[in-house]
Amino acid sequence: MSRIRAPKLPQNYPWLNTDKPLSLESLKGRVVILDFWTYCCINCLHVLPDLKFLEQKYPDSLTVIGVHSAKFENEKDVENVRQAILRYDIGHPVLVDSGSRVWQQYAVRAWPTFKIIDPEGYIVGSVSGEGKRDFLDEIIGKLIEEHQDKGTINFSEVSSILEKQKQPLTTPLAFPGKVLADSDTNQLFVADSGHHRIVVSTLEGEVLHIIGTGKPGLINGSFSEAQFFAPQGMTFDAKNQVLYVADTENHALRKIDFTTQQVETIAGTGEKSYQISPHSGVARETRLNSPWDVDKIGDRIFIAMAGSHQIWLLQLDTGMISTYAGTGAEACVDGSLTESAFAQPSGISTDGNELFVADSEISSIRAVGINEHPKVRTICGSGGLFGFGDKDGRGPEVLLQHCLGIEYTQNYVWVADTYNHKIKRVEYHAGLCLTMLGDGTAGHQDGQGINCQFFEPSGLSAIAQHLFIADTNNCIIRKVELDTLQVTTVNFPGLCAPDVCLPS
Repeated sequence: MSRIRAPKLPQNYPWLNTDKPLSLESLKGRVVILDFWTYCCINCLHVLPDLKFLEQKYPDSLTVIGVHSAKFENEKDVENVRQAILRYDIGHPVLVDSGSRVWQQYAVRAWPTFKIIDPEGYIVGSVSGEGKRDFLDEIIGKLIEEHQDKGTINFSEVSSILEKQKQPLTTPLAFPGKVLADSDTNQLFVADSGHHRIVVSTLEGEVLHIIGTGKPGLINGSFSEAQFFAPQGMTFDAKNQVLYVADTENHALRKIDFTTQQVETIAGTGEKSYQISPHSGVARETRLNSPWDVDKIGDRIFIAMAGSHQIWLLQLDTGMISTYAGTGAEACVDGSLTESAFAQPSGISTDGNELFVADSEISSIRAVGINEHPKVRTICGSGGLFGFGDKDGRGPEVLLQHCLGIEYTQNYVWVADTYNHKIKRVEYHAGLCLTMLGDGTAGHQDGQGINCQFFEPSGLSAIAQHLFIADTNNCIIRKVELDTLQVTTVNFPGLCAPDVCLPS
């Protein structure tokens, strides 16, 4: 294994999750893994449990440093990176490499990439992609053994001050990813993603149920004992009083029955699938890959499967699940279901004839047929992995930035243009996209139309004349009067963070 001296880490760049910048010189005697990541990337999120496993296995000899080299313009902002660290509970130091200089010095070409540095400060390995835990584990073990024999390893635990210690998250909601309103029952369902639970209230904010312990896990049972792991999209069957949930980091679909007040897993095994090519199987026996949103049409639940860049279909009557559209390639390809391609689809809605998809990594809005002779088409957006920005217009001239939320209502498609901190409206037949809410600045300000502010809004749901917004980084839910475009913040009296207090 050839050894190359590792380039120095800049000390004058922003460092997060640590009380001071780290240098490779100060880390001599330890194995160092540099994780080059960007917080929009689903693959980067998938490797976080692997890194946590390795850090816990080798606490006295391994240091992991995240090098955040942004893809999107919005991800270059230090505060936005800090919020991502809090949202995904990252426990290692992070260097904010906004200009990608460290990325270039280390000759990185893809997210995520790991550079392994030995206790003497030399690069001894490099690997890209997810599913590399065993590979990294083996290299770390060998390096420790080798340098123990040489006397060049220094066994000692290194502690650092984390962002969550500097900025404890005590808000009633924590990074809510999706919201769902139901007019038949006058209920609002909130995926309280950062608190790993589902909050159910009236449309006015009176809390009716808290489902989940607030601790991450995959446990079925009563509302008070069930556990979720960063749940996202939901769809409600009012007739049968059942809520279906995309339990994203559990790689599962959950069913919440309000009649029996029980939670059960109806698809997924709790393990992430590495099979990208289209396939099918018994839902409870089939591994899934970061389901991010769901929409129920009859006995069918369509799933935005962000991790495998596909749309999936669960047949409730047969209990079978299968790839519906997308080859698994991360791209923008229109045409038949079998030849189409998506890029981290993260939001899904329908008018009954087509699915509307927020295709986040290509910053585009797609439509997927669900009736006779279904086809996939791009409604608006550049369709390119690096074609993003903030531009209203028609069809391919439209520029969005990592859109995550979508909702069909009153013959329009509404879009949470997440990294532009805006809500936009699309005339989906003509592909005309216009900014309706938000001035493009990250913030929390109620108001009317473009005179209000959001902070990475990720979920939308509409009923009658109201649009509800999961304003994710503000950790709140917003409500819009569609006829006036007046935005207000929904209050949930008595709702508290887990372990802070209980609803009164």
